[in-house]
Amino acid sequence: GQHGFEETAYLLLFGSLPNRVQLSEFEGYLSDMRKMPRSFIHDGILRMPSKDIMNAMMRGVLGLYTLDSQADDTTVRNVLRQSLHLIAKLPMLAVYSYQAYLDEFHNKSLVIHRPKSEYSTAENFLHMLRPNSDFTELEALVLDMMLVLHAEHGGGNNSTFATHVVSSTGTDTYSAIAASLGSLKGPRHGGANIKVVEMFDDMKQELTDWEDDDQIADYIHRLLGREAFDRAGLVYGMGHPVYSVSDPRTVVLRGYAERLASEKGFADEFALHERVERLAPLIISAKRRIYKGVSANVDFYSGFVYRMLDIPPELYTPLFAISRVVGWSAHRLEELAHGGKLIRPAYKSVSPLQEYIPIAQR
Repeated sequence: GQHGFEETAYLLLFGSLPNRVQLSEFEGYLSDMRKMPRSFIHDGILRMPSKDIMNAMMRGVLGLYTLDSQADDTTVRNVLRQSLHLIAKLPMLAVYSYQAYLDEFHNKSLVIHRPKSEYSTAENFLHMLRPNSDFTELEALVLDMMLVLHAEHGGGNNSTFATHVVSSTGTDTYSAIAASLGSLKGPRHGGANIKVVEMFDDMKQELTDWEDDDQIADYIHRLLGREAFDRAGLVYGMGHPVYSVSDPRTVVLRGYAERLASEKGFADEFALHERVERLAPLIISAKRRIYKGVSANVDFYSGFVYRMLDIPPELYTPLFAISRVVGWSAHRLEELAHGGKLIRPAYKSVSPLQEYIPIAQR
C-alpha cells in the first residue's frame, strides 16, 4: 500500500523518519484507533447531518472529548495519544459526515464502510468514500501524496497559528483542533482550490480552443480586469505569501497530476492547466507592479486532482484538514513542551476618548 502520509506523520510528531519496525508499529496504533462506538457514529454523526462537512467535523471532534477519560490532561504524553486518535479518526468523521449529508439533503442511499486494518489513510479514505470501495494503485498513490504535501506548512498559516494561540491558553486538545478546523474552513485559507476549479470550469466554457495561447491570455487579462468569472480581479491558484520563484509542493504535485490525467482521460485539461501556469505569471507581472515573482501554488492543481479522483467538492477542505491535523498536532505539542506564555497580540484603541453621559441626558 501507499504509506507516505504515515511516514510524514511520524516525522512531524517524533522528529525523524521511522525505520520499518517503527513504521509498522505506528501504523498499527493508527489502525487500532480507527474505531468509534456505534452509538457515537449513529447519534453523533448520522443523526445530525450538516450541509457543511467542516462544521460536522468540528462537532465530531468536540464530541470525541466525551469519549476520552483523560480529555483535559495536557501533558505531552497524553496530548500525543490524543493526536494519534484524531489523525486516525478524522477521515472517518469526514466521510461519514459526507454520507449523512448525501442521505439527508440529496436523498441518496446511506453507505457506511468500516476502515480496513491493512489499508493506509489514503486507501481507507477511498474505500470508505466509494460505494463499491474500488480504487486503483495510482489513485491511492496520488491521494497519499496529496496528504503528504498538505500535512504541514509552518506555524504562520492561519489555522496552525490558531493552534498555537488556543493551545497557549492551556485548553484541551479537542477544543484546540476544533478551533483550527474553524480557521481552515474559511474560503481564504482552506477553500482556495475550490475557487481554482470553478475558475477553470468558467474558462473552459469561454474558450473555443484550449490550445490557443492568445485566447487563454485574453481570458487571464479579463480575470485581472474584473471582467471574467467572479470579477474579483484574481487568477486563483497563482501567487503565495512566501514562495515567489516556485512552490515546491506544486512542482511535486504537477507530476502526479500528469500521471493521473493520462490514466483517467484528462490529458486535455492537464495541458490547459500547464498553459495557464506558464502564461499567468507573465501577464500578472506585466499588468501589475510586482516586487517578487509569481508562480502557481499548491491549490492550482489540487482541486483538479481531487476531481480526477472523483472526490466531491464538499470534501476538498475536509481532506486538507485530514492531512493538516498532523501539523496542528506537532505544533500543539511544541507549544506545550516549551511552556510558552499566553499568546496575546498587543492592541491599542484608536477611537477618540468619550465622556460618559448619563442616559437621561442623551
